[in-house]
Amino acid sequence: MEAFTGLSFVVIIAIIFFLILFTYFVPIGLFITAYFSGVRLKIFRDLVGMRLRKVSPTIIVRNLISATKAGLNLETAALEAHYLAGGNVTKVVNALISANKANLDLFFEKAAAIDLAGRDVLEAVKMSVVPKVIETPLVAAVAKDGIQLKAIARVTVRANIERLVGGAGEATVLARVGEGIVSTIGSSDTHKIVLENPDNISKSVLAKGLDAGTAFEILSIDIADVDVGTNIGAILQTDQAEADLKVARAKAEERRAAAVALEQEMRARVVEAEAEIPQAMAEAFRSGNMGIMDYYNLKNIQSDTDMRKSIADSDKDKEDKK
Repeated sequence: MEAFTGLSFVVIIAIIFFLILFTYFVPIGLFITAYFSGVRLKIFRDLVGMRLRKVSPTIIVRNLISATKAGLNLETAALEAHYLAGGNVTKVVNALISANKANLDLFFEKAAAIDLAGRDVLEAVKMSVVPKVIETPLVAAVAKDGIQLKAIARVTVRANIERLVGGAGEATVLARVGEGIVSTIGSSDTHKIVLENPDNISKSVLAKGLDAGTAFEILSIDIADVDVGTNIGAILQTDQAEADLKVARAKAEERRAAAVALEQEMRARVVEAEAEIPQAMAEAFRSGNMGIMDYYNLKNIQSDTDMRKSIADSDKDKEDKK
C-alpha cells in the first residue's frame, strides 16, 4: 500500500511537470487569442517553433494581432527575424500602425531598418505627423558696430522618414542654426537693424537650406529672444589702447636707458679729460709756458667760480622752499 502511494505521488509530480513543460512550449491560451483575433497560426510550426528559436511568442503574437486589427498584413517570419536581430518589434508595429493611419508611406523593411539603426521609429512617425519644436542654446554674435547681441531661436522640425537612416540628428540642426544666426548678425551694419527686424535672421537662416543631409525638415525658425550684450568693439579698442600704451612706455624706457648710458659715458670722458689737466699743467711748467703767478690766478678764478655756484645753489634752494 505504501509502495502504491509513493508511486502515485511520483506519477502526479511527473504529470504536473509534463503539463508545465507542455504549456510552456505550447501556449494554448495565446493560440486561442490569436485565432479569435483573426490571426491564423499553427501550434507546432509557429508557436512551438518560436520557443525553439528563442523567440518570445507573446511579443510576436500580440503585435501580429495589433497589426491585423489595424488592417496591416505582416508576416510572422519578418517579425521573428527583427526580434532575433535585436530590434524592438512593438515599436516597429506601433509605428507602422500610426503611419498607416496618417497616410504615410512606411513599410516594414524601412521601419525595421530605422529601428536597428538606433533611432526611435515610433517617435519619428509622431514627429512626421506633429512637428517638434527644439530651442537653440543662447547664441552670442557681434554686429559690425561692435555691439554684442544674444539670441535664442525656436526651430520647428518634422522628421523625414526617408533620411532617418544615415541622416544627421538634432545636434547638427542646432549647430547649423546657431552658425546661421552668428553669420547674419555679424553681417549687419549695426545692432539696431537686428533689433528692429529680428525676422530678418529667420529669413536669412531659413534660406540657407540647413536641413540638407539631416533626418529632419525645417519648417520654420523663429527668434524667441534678442538681448543686447556688451560693447565688444569698445573693449577691443580699450585693450588695444592699453597695449599701445605699454609699447610706448617700453620704448620711452628704452630711450631713457640709452640717455642714461650716454650721460654716464660723457661723464666718464669728462673725468678722463679732468685727469689729464694736472699732467698738462706739469708739462706747461716744465716747458715754461706757465708760471707760478699764472697758476695762482687760475686757482683764484676757480675758487671764485665755486663760490658763485655755491651761492646760486643756496638761493635756488630757498626759492624752492618758499
